[in-house]
Amino acid sequence: MENKKTLMPQQRKDLITALKTRFEKNMDRHKNLEWAKIQAKLDADIEKLVSLNEMESTGGEPDVVGYDNKTGDYIFYDCSAESPKGRRSLCYDGEALESRKEHKPVNSAIELAGAMGIEILTEEQYRGLQQLGKFDLKTSSWVKTPSDIRKLGGAIFCDRRYNTVFMYHNGAESYYASRGFRGSLKV
Repeated sequence: MENKKTLMPQQRKDLITALKTRFEKNMDRHKNLEWAKIQAKLDADIEKLVSLNEMESTGGEPDVVGYDNKTGDYIFYDCSAESPKGRRSLCYDGEALESRKEHKPVNSAIELAGAMGIEILTEEQYRGLQQLGKFDLKTSSWVKTPSDIRKLGGAIFCDRRYNTVFMYHNGAESYYASRGFRGSLKV
């Protein structure tokens, strides 16, 4: 799904300020990276800024977590302490949402991520994020589910408890007030 939203000049300025402040406050997440280069890439791609704004406005607190040497892209992840508040109570994907007969959630993690122009974290990315801090101590986050598990009706999610990152399973149609999803975006 293509993201056709735009940002007003003040929204754009506020977002860049928030991202820069978070970048400077959390230098341990992105050693040896320079904000000026990141901002130049952001200024050149309004669609990516719109997606970052969606991440920000839903409580994700996006921050730079790496640089892809092959593509020259900066990698942003949701770095909020808990699963983003504006993206909770979602089942896993559209198929799971359609399968619910009653008490349907408002959306699914995969569909909302697509609408935002971001990718849901994989288990590997989630574990990488956990190397940068302690996330999801009270909540959990859906992660990209391998197709063989999804074909059987399941989906996986992760959290951090007892100073350990755990991966679990649930029916893809399930949803909980404390489970959301974290996203990634390459700029």
